[in-house]
Amino acid sequence: MRYASLDQFLNDGRAVLARGPVAVILAEDGVELDTTLQHHLDAGFVDVVLLAHDAIELGADLDGRVHRITHDAHTENALVGAVNRLIKAAAPGVWMYYCHNAEYLFHPFCETRNIREMLTFHSEERREAVLSYVVDLYADDLTRFPNAVSLDRAHLDRSGYYALGRPDPANHNHPRERQLDFFGGLRWRFEEHVPLPRRKIDRIALFRTRPELVLRPDFTFSDEEYNTYACPWHHNITTAIASFRTAKALRTNAGSMFDIQSFGWHNSTPFQWHSQQLMDLGLMEPGQWV
Repeated sequence: MRYASLDQFLNDGRAVLARGPVAVILAEDGVELDTTLQHHLDAGFVDVVLLAHDAIELGADLDGRVHRITHDAHTENALVGAVNRLIKAAAPGVWMYYCHNAEYLFHPFCETRNIREMLTFHSEERREAVLSYVVDLYADDLTRFPNAVSLDRAHLDRSGYYALGRPDPANHNHPRERQLDFFGGLRWRFEEHVPLPRRKIDRIALFRTRPELVLRPDFTFSDEEYNTYACPWHHNITTAIASFRTAKALRTNAGSMFDIQSFGWHNSTPFQWHSQQLMDLGLMEPGQWV
């Protein structure tokens, strides 16, 4: 189904937001858009909503399987603004997810358990949001793959990740409870090319809707409990978003493209496209879901 604007979708396609889980994908360009959509359809999302410019083409087998909305992806906070409008229109309690093209959600045991099963378990633990780590992917040969994107030759950093306590503006002597800012990957190794507010790799990418809920530009929510990595009594499930977005940006932005000839270093390792590798590297955890 196609919609000429987000306004039209909210008028005519609102029934999509009455169930879930719903995946919302913003296409900044056409790079690996088909594989991104297929990955999230295969993950078990009931509906996939695509925000994209009309000039971006989809494979014929996908065009009828997603809800396509004409949208300008290059306005400031384009994804955040759209998600907030969708939150207000959605039925309360609907699980929603958001990402960009060339980003792929992984959850523990995703090869044998779908996203609906995971969210059912997470809901039973009385949790309304899931912390995701954005794990940078990059091609190992930038001569062959100048935009740093290759699914077959994808690599990631196997170390170099760290967390800092998240400051609490209301209490300068103590960080926020059960909240951390996470760093690593290309945004850490090439931080001179990444503005400070964009260096974090944590994102609250899966959440339950509420009319008053607001997604902020740093991918945290107005409800601070949504931003916690665990409940008070034990660790919870976390997920990972394997993403070419940072590598692609560093290789296409004029301020960085000529300074970077390779993303490889001694801690690069091939990405296996499997949840076990991400769990073994500590980039997501199953919590009590075993």
